[in-house]
Amino acid sequence: MRFAIFADVHSNLHALTAVLEDAAAQGATHHVCLGDIVGYNAFPCECVDLIRALDCPVVQGNHDEQASMEITQEGLSPLAEQSLEWTRGRLDEERAAWLRGLRLQRLVRDFTIVHATLDTPQKWGYITTQLDASASFSYQHTGLCFFGHTHVPTVFLRDGSVRAMPFEEIPVHRSQRYLINPGSVGQPRDADWRASYCLYDPAESRIVLRRVPYDVHAAQDAILSAGLPEKLAVRLSLGR
Repeated sequence: MRFAIFADVHSNLHALTAVLEDAAAQGATHHVCLGDIVGYNAFPCECVDLIRALDCPVVQGNHDEQASMEITQEGLSPLAEQSLEWTRGRLDEERAAWLRGLRLQRLVRDFTIVHATLDTPQKWGYITTQLDASASFSYQHTGLCFFGHTHVPTVFLRDGSVRAMPFEEIPVHRSQRYLINPGSVGQPRDADWRASYCLYDPAESRIVLRRVPYDVHAAQDAILSAGLPEKLAVRLSLGR
């Protein structure tokens, strides 16, 4: 059993397809999606359909919630608002209802999944600091929790204190607890343009971060052809 765990696809079909192909080549047997399937990029329906076809555990992200509502709530950036308005116009009610019905957090085998935070998942807060991680660890009842939302690969470890760890390959020790963000498939923000996800092998007790190149130029062309803001295309090649 080997899990391919990914987050923040954001309607980037080129990146999602590349990640799924890489996961298959790496022997992944199961998939897990940490939310934000839609938003920002040009293929919301195709990405929803592809992830639904995987028949895998999925949690709701804030863009999934917003895109499935009639109007955008306050607090989002202008770029997010523009892309959500565009996305909302492409989703039919059946797809929107599926996004709307996703749970905020789930237990999968022996680990937890959430898009944002465990302490207040419905408020869409970010886990970026040790203090943020400590709040979520207080609500974590499994050794592992995978989260998304920041678009940055991150590992926090609690072994008495809470500390951040480099994320390349992480050995999993059952006496410790981990909060793990696999980065973003569709819009990385750590200055690496490649799609990001992780593999978790329970039998080997290890988690490996994967970076996958994809046809970023085709994704950018699709954004521009769709009439979405040019900045959304530019940022893909910058990883910002």
